Amino acid sequence: MALPTGRMMRALLRRVAGLALALAGLVFAPLAIAFGVPWGLAGTLVAGLLIYGWHLYQVRRLLLWVGGPLDAALPEANGLWGDVFSALHRRVRKRLEKERQLARRLERFVRAFQALPDGVIAFDRQHHIEWMNAQAEAHFALNEAEDRGQALTNLIRHPDFVAYLNAGDFSEPLILGSARVSGLSLMIQVLPYDEEMQLLVSRDVSQFERIERMRRDFIANVSHELKTPLTVVAGFSEMLNEDFEAFSTAEVRHYLALIGDQNARMQRLIEDLLTLSALETGGVPPRQESVDMPALLHSVWRDAEALSAGRHALSLSVNAAPRMEGCTSELRSAFGNLAGNAVRYTPSGGRIELLWRQCPGGAEFVVRDTGIGIAAEHLPRLTERFYRVDRGRSRETGGTGLGLAIVKHVLTRHGGVLDIASTPGVGSEFSARFPAQRLNAQADTEDAVPSGAKAANS
Repeated sequence: MALPTGRMMRALLRRVAGLALALAGLVFAPLAIAFGVPWGLAGTLVAGLLIYGWHLYQVRRLLLWVGGPLDAALPEANGLWGDVFSALHRRVRKRLEKERQLARRLERFVRAFQALPDGVIAFDRQHHIEWMNAQAEAHFALNEAEDRGQALTNLIRHPDFVAYLNAGDFSEPLILGSARVSGLSLMIQVLPYDEEMQLLVSRDVSQFERIERMRRDFIANVSHELKTPLTVVAGFSEMLNEDFEAFSTAEVRHYLALIGDQNARMQRLIEDLLTLSALETGGVPPRQESVDMPALLHSVWRDAEALSAGRHALSLSVNAAPRMEGCTSELRSAFGNLAGNAVRYTPSGGRIELLWRQCPGGAEFVVRDTGIGIAAEHLPRLTERFYRVDRGRSRETGGTGLGLAIVKHVLTRHGGVLDIASTPGVGSEFSARFPAQRLNAQADTEDAVPSGAKAANS
């Protein structure tokens, strides 16, 4: 059955009112006759009672509407009560719209806090968590839904953090290593923002800590690398200066040769430092030219042979594009470092292969040796400045500890990558890979290989 419309309801109410008036007349007529009440006064009393009842009815409707949902339909009414209902409805609508606006603003604020790269935790003076964003969950390995209401000091139990929180002096931030997330360093700052509320802001400073540690290590390593040869040079110079005549010509030449070796070592270190500094600062991009790869590789091979002095079997093979866009001097430095390392760390009688070959997506320069090999735990750190697997052996072979760092930066500037595979006691393979867009095949690769470069030299 269809529900009655508003017009039908109003007509029905008028009929009910007429019926009520008639019934009231029937009730009050005998009373008026019995007590001698004038008909006019009786009619007035009846009308007053009806009006009073009608207003009570409207008040009841108003109370029911006010006590219902904010979005409930407005009761229909005429006259004064219609105006009352309409005025209240407008106020309710304004209030409801304000609440919706506040909810939208709050939602935007929550989304903004969720988008922050920093962790944010809101907590009260008793350290109970009221809210946290996703980044804070990641920083402290927490769960906002499960940990809400918990005390921070029960969840983050690091003694330094507990002491920092209890001290109440938040003028300086706290640097804290995460106990739950390995390798994570956090800078923590507490910000009171209400009489009863505080914000904990956490920022990931792991990268800054690593950079600072690298800076300290760099200064210490440079100081150490320069101190040793300087001590040797200063010692022999002082000894010769004090009593030159006491030494034979052979002894003098020997000491001078040692001084020259240490001077050359310092010179190599300074040159590598300058090269690495120029690469790391970015500066002016390398001058792009069409690099003659066979000629460049032959030069690297020849230098490796000179460094080997016949102690190794070296070979060169060129089977990729004879030309590549890049900087000749930088590529020569990178390739020379890879080949030189192979010579230094391969025992006498070992074999070293230099390969320029095609690979998926481009071409690669490969240095393969039968040297001492490198343990797997050292491979991720080989390109760090001054990182050495065996410090003593590296210095004995004349390395500066900067070669692979230079290689990494040169390859980065040329869009290349370095891949390292090694097995202790078996050998190593270093691959410098370049994208195809840098290659330019303009000549026959076989004809471009220098005479004698392919044959192994014993």
